[in-house]
Parts: sequence; structure tokens; C-alpha cells
Amino acid sequence: MVKRRLGRSAIEVTPIGFGAFKIGRNTGVKYPQAYDLPDVDAVARLFDGLLDLGINYIDTAPAYGLSEERVGAALAGRRDDLVLSTKVGETFADGRSTYDFSARGIRESVQRSLRLLRTETIDVVFIHSDGDDIRIQTRTDAVPTLTALRDEGVIRAIGLSGKTVEGARAALSWSDVLMVEYNDRDRTHAGVIAEAAERGVGIVVKKGLASGRLAAEQAVRFVLDTAGVSSLVVGSLSLDHISDNVAVAARG
Repeated sequence: MVKRRLGRSAIEVTPIGFGAFKIGRNTGVKYPQAYDLPDVDAVARLFDGLLDLGINYIDTAPAYGLSEERVGAALAGRRDDLVLSTKVGETFADGRSTYDFSARGIRESVQRSLRLLRTETIDVVFIHSDGDDIRIQTRTDAVPTLTALRDEGVIRAIGLSGKTVEGARAALSWSDVLMVEYNDRDRTHAGVIAEAAERGVGIVVKKGLASGRLAAEQAVRFVLDTAGVSSLVVGSLSLDHISDNVAVAARG
């Protein structure tokens, strides 16, 4: 796969990234099929396979249960070859999510992520929205705190993983990268993606296969052929399925 630049940043990612939700959490999920969490050895084998496929971009979050810890353990010693993104604002414990967009909460979250991921710098940190995208950006400490952490060199790029078109559009003024839902059944963010491309803001797409409801052959190409999209994160625990996605991406 030929890497793509994340907007105006110097970060380059593979068109297919790995979304590390399923390696750390299987409760309170919206996937159509239930699944068991893989054990530590299975996670290690999965990441060995991902790297063999050429994937360099891994996305995780504190709200993904054990994910950050498992990513850090599986990729120890191979950090230089990878782009890691995580999130701030949401945590998940005892079967429910809680949100904290305060300056202290965000700084503590980033420090915890640095420790669990076993890295000194995080490539991308997204605000993990609770759905009230505009309020988070205008009435909390989230944006100035992430901006300060980027200026301090703790984070290389910042952005929003939001829920609404209005929120994504508002984030164009300060983000380096946006994470948006986009697929052939849900094109509501198409205009924002186009505007981001014009403004040099990178786009990472989540749920490009509609949580497994769309066939990879058409869905992957639809997302990656959209101007401005840097990477599509997929979260399957099946290396065969991810390999199929990589093969489709490589044909582009």
C-alpha cells in the first residue's frame, strides 16, 4: 500500500488502518455479532500479521477497555515503524461510559495513554465526543488543552472524532485530522470531507464498512477513492478479513 499524508501534517499512514476496539472490549457494543476478547497471545499474533500486511496505522482509545495496554505490549520495540492514534474525553468502566473534557482530565488521560502505549509521543489524539460536538469545542477545555499538548511536543497532531456534521465542520478551524463516519450508505459527511481536503485537514474514516454490513470489495474502494481521505480504519479480529481489505486498497 502506498502511504497517504494526513492532511498538512508530516504524518503518513497506510490507506487501511487497524481499529483496536475489539482487542480490548466486547461489552456495550453496537456490532451485529457478539465476539470473545482474544487472549494476549492471540493479540500478539494479530499484530504480527497486521505488520506483515504493511499496515502502519493503529487507532485505539481509553474507552476501548484493555486496548491501549494490549497495543503497547504487542508493539513494544516496534514503535518507530508505526503511527498511533488514541483519544481523550471518554472512558469505559463497569459497563458504562463517563466523560471528562476538563484540562486536568485530558492531561491525565494523555499521560495514562503514553504509559500504556509505551511511547514518549502520540502521533494523533482525537477528542472522543459524547455527541455534543459543538459544546465540547466551545464550552470545555478540550481544544485549548490539546493544542497546548501539541505545542509541548507530547502530541504530533490533534482532532475530533465526533458525531455530527456541524461538529466536524466547526473542528476544521483547529484540527489537523478529523475522524468521521462515512460509507456508501451514509454520506452525510461528504461535504465536510471535501472542505477538509481544501483546507489541508486529514480525514480518517471509521465505520466505512458499516460495522461489517457492507462487502469490502465495494465499500473499501468507495471510501478510499474519496478525495481527501487518508485512511480507513477497520476493526476485524480476522486477519483474513483485514488481508482482503488491504488487497482491495492496494488495487487502487
